[in-house]
Amino acid sequence: MKEITKMSRLNGQLEKAFRIINHDWFNDELPEAIITAVPTSKAYAHYTPWDAWETKTGAKREINISTAYLNRPLENIIASLIHEMVHMYNDCVTHEQDTSRGGTYHNKVFKRVAEEHGLVIEKDAKYGWTITTPSDELFLWVCEHDELKEIQMNRNTSSATFTGGHSNNKGTDKTKGKNPNSHSIKYVCPCCGNSVRATKIVRIACLDCNEEMLAQ
Repeated sequence: MKEITKMSRLNGQLEKAFRIINHDWFNDELPEAIITAVPTSKAYAHYTPWDAWETKTGAKREINISTAYLNRPLENIIASLIHEMVHMYNDCVTHEQDTSRGGTYHNKVFKRVAEEHGLVIEKDAKYGWTITTPSDELFLWVCEHDELKEIQMNRNTSSATFTGGHSNNKGTDKTKGKNPNSHSIKYVCPCCGNSVRATKIVRIACLDCNEEMLAQ
């Protein structure tokens, strides 16, 4: 796997992630979007609910992923992308309103659809159903897609003070105050049955059998 050293490659990997997620979680119902990456410290990600781009193939919505937070666990980055794709799904496919108060308050429509697409949603007192974490099902799905790992990058964020958020709101993905890798996955040796648990995506081998351990 190549290390990403150019923004053009990062954008390409984010576009690939969008396509894979659209196929596996949204039945390819989402229209093509322009995926951007800028270092905003105010939100993990953002969906623009209008045709922000005019292209040769037609007008397109925009989803931005903040480069300031690409050093988070991969499953949390994917959860942020899916969060915005849920907004896009409600906007472009089912035409249901999932926010109010200028897009800052997430209602129960958002909660329902998000939980149908691999997210765990909890309520923030001010911003509604916006606290986002990956479900166990989504965590396992991410583990099975090694090709997504390249979107993790480290950027100097020493001046960033934001603690979470999505869209044009200030909701959080639930990482502050708890281990963001709270999910764990069991790895089992296919030969002897030895098992271990890991709280992040790993490749691990059983030294007794010299075999790669498999995720369960």
